Amino acid sequence: MVFDSAAILGTGSFGTALARLVAGNLGHVEMIGRDPEVAESIRSQHRNPRYLTDVTLPENVTASCEIARAAAHPLIIFSVPTSATRATAASLAEAGLPDSTVLLSCAKGIERGSGDRMSDILREVFPHHPIAVLSGPNHAEEIGAGLATCAVIGCTDAPLASRLQQLFTAPHFRSYTNDDIAGIELGGAIKNVYAIAAGIAAGLGLGDNAIAALVTRALAEMTRLGTQLGGRMETFAGLSGVGDLIATCYSEHSRNHRVGKALGMGQSLSDAVASIGMVAEGVPNTLSIHEAARRVGARTPIIDAVHAILYQNMPAARALSELLNRDPRPETDSQS
Repeated sequence: MVFDSAAILGTGSFGTALARLVAGNLGHVEMIGRDPEVAESIRSQHRNPRYLTDVTLPENVTASCEIARAAAHPLIIFSVPTSATRATAASLAEAGLPDSTVLLSCAKGIERGSGDRMSDILREVFPHHPIAVLSGPNHAEEIGAGLATCAVIGCTDAPLASRLQQLFTAPHFRSYTNDDIAGIELGGAIKNVYAIAAGIAAGLGLGDNAIAALVTRALAEMTRLGTQLGGRMETFAGLSGVGDLIATCYSEHSRNHRVGKALGMGQSLSDAVASIGMVAEGVPNTLSIHEAARRVGARTPIIDAVHAILYQNMPAARALSELLNRDPRPETDSQS
């Protein structure tokens, strides 16, 4: 059995890119958002007037603002910010989904307070539904433009994983499967903090050597924290770990990198966030991931430095200087 249609919750840049991507393998794709003007433009002009405005959407992509319409589709793709996932799931539950409806989360973050991953939230609200996640080095701008990339689908149901893999396969888009949902989600969430750190280093003009060293140590720290939170070590060496880390730490498409760069150049956090005009998940995720690290007693000096810059008013140059001047350790020390 293959999917014949899907609903995409969210009409932002990633939801728009996904609509263009999967429309070739589906009879109907319905984007569901909150802005009637955006929905009308997608229906009548086949373009999103606010995000990826140069992307022409196929004619089998429609849009609405009625979340209950998602219940008519066998697959529902969550492409909303992590902070909106729980409320969106609660609204969707009121529509009365069939138990067979598949829920696919594309959000990259951890909920503050609870420490829940996005699949945890969906499982809490929809205890009987099949749930999967998608992650990887997937900038919306490049997917929308048809540039080549890969992704990983996290799912513990092998036949379902295969169906989703078929859906997310195109000449420019290759997908893999992995049953380590925790590791996939944790890699996608934690790397957001390191993208801010890399952006700060770039904004301070520290040079390529410093950024490469930072990203390398970030991978070690991500793996250490991610395994303590339940992911498997090998997953962090894959697309949702090192792959996404590289893309988001170096690319100007990365909102988190751009926020960090603005901070490194002396802007305030509020001005840096406002300057990009979109959600930079790493800003709230720094709080939730720092909380998660403290709960399990993980040693996370890079995350701690970003947290101090964003939320404790520590000057960026001082925070990175303190990182470099910590006590020496062996490179392979699990606590380094």
